[in-house]
Amino acid sequence: MYQSVIGLEIHAQLLTKTKLFCSCSTNFGEPPNKNVCPVCLGLPGALPVLNEEVVNFSIKLALALNMKINLISRFSRKNYFYPDLPKGYQITQYDLPLAVGGYLELDGDRKVVIERINLEEDAGKSIHDGMPDSNKKTYLDFNRSGIPLIEIVTKPEIYSPEEAVQFVMKLRLILQYLEICDGNMEEGSLRCDANVSQKKIGKEELGTKTEIKNLNSFKFLHKALEYEIKRQEELLNRGEKIFHETRLYDSSSGKTFPMRSKEEAHDYRYFPEPDLLPLRISKDRIQLIKSNIPELPDSKRKRFREKYGIPSYDCEILTSSRLIADYFEETVKYCKMPKNASNWIMGEVLRYLNDENIDFNEFKLPPEYLAELIIRVENGEIPISVAKEIFPLMAREKKRVDEILQEKKIELITDDERIREIIEEVFKENPLALKQLKEGKTQVISFLIGQVLKKMERKGNPNQIKRLLEKVLNEKHTE
Repeated sequence: MYQSVIGLEIHAQLLTKTKLFCSCSTNFGEPPNKNVCPVCLGLPGALPVLNEEVVNFSIKLALALNMKINLISRFSRKNYFYPDLPKGYQITQYDLPLAVGGYLELDGDRKVVIERINLEEDAGKSIHDGMPDSNKKTYLDFNRSGIPLIEIVTKPEIYSPEEAVQFVMKLRLILQYLEICDGNMEEGSLRCDANVSQKKIGKEELGTKTEIKNLNSFKFLHKALEYEIKRQEELLNRGEKIFHETRLYDSSSGKTFPMRSKEEAHDYRYFPEPDLLPLRISKDRIQLIKSNIPELPDSKRKRFREKYGIPSYDCEILTSSRLIADYFEETVKYCKMPKNASNWIMGEVLRYLNDENIDFNEFKLPPEYLAELIIRVENGEIPISVAKEIFPLMAREKKRVDEILQEKKIELITDDERIREIIEEVFKENPLALKQLKEGKTQVISFLIGQVLKKMERKGNPNQIKRLLEKVLNEKHTE
């Protein structure tokens, strides 16, 4: 019997305006080879200059992942040939990385150790699909060449595809909370390589590992690991050998296939980067960055449960984005009703975003406008049905409740006398229900309230209707 063991290498593209060693733009989606210069193209005589913001971002992540930051780290050259690597080497960190020895907690308080994080530059991009003569030629776009990456390397302490996906999801959320990476896997801002091996249960020694490269979605990560684990188990059960190799995942077939034999460190001929001095980080800089780290997702979830008394499920949804969490707290500040605010955000707000196909950063309704709507529903001024009807209009037009009611000529029926008249009409139309009420069958009240609301075209408040209905009933009973 075997235990699957997984280690992850995750590359996060940093949200800097310029590249790691030059002043070229990092804007995504520019025309090919627009954002290039002699430095990121590796032309002779061009020298790299380290981007200070990259260092600050990396320190921020290291602190969030409970890591020891090396006060002195060093850049190295990783030598290999690939068409989209213009210099013939990649500047990265090898023997002296920026930080070591951290961890990230999974569900159940299980900690996965993070071995190291290091800085490195990205390669360019080889393009085959959708280009003229793509079956004969490789097109190269060097816009991505030199973009700053943080590489996060875990120890082989993950034991299932589900745990691997959870780890990457939690890491992605931390990166987004820190505002250092947008986590967009489709655009390649976050990419994952997974090392997979098997060990005999009860033994410490790991078997031969394979590495699955460039997994750019949670779904593909899960499916690739499922397939590779099954493939390795079947090989071992047949007494066959697992080869140390790099593999790619094919989403159309759901299988991994060999890309090349796996290189060892000596194959890359690492040596210290001669054009860059060792990176020295002061304790004062670390302390300053530490003082500005925002509240992270796990802490925020715990605080939301304790401070607002809302369920764990609500906390998970509300903290799934720093923007959503902040919007929730602002709404509560105005309406003082945490559970109501949570219900509206998880329900109507997220439904609106889905219907409009927009992200939360494009949601423009001020939290005080939503809070006002929540208050007026709770106070019985606006029926919930009307509130849900006008909410999308409020969000789309960024307007208050009364502005929408006036513009759309939505007249709420709140006059007691008018509602009493409608109640009398409903009693006349439903003599059997009235008879049952007089016999003490109070469950009929809900039916009668529904009939009154129907006549009012849902423009009345159920609480007000119930109060008046009971009043009319008492009057009839004493007649």
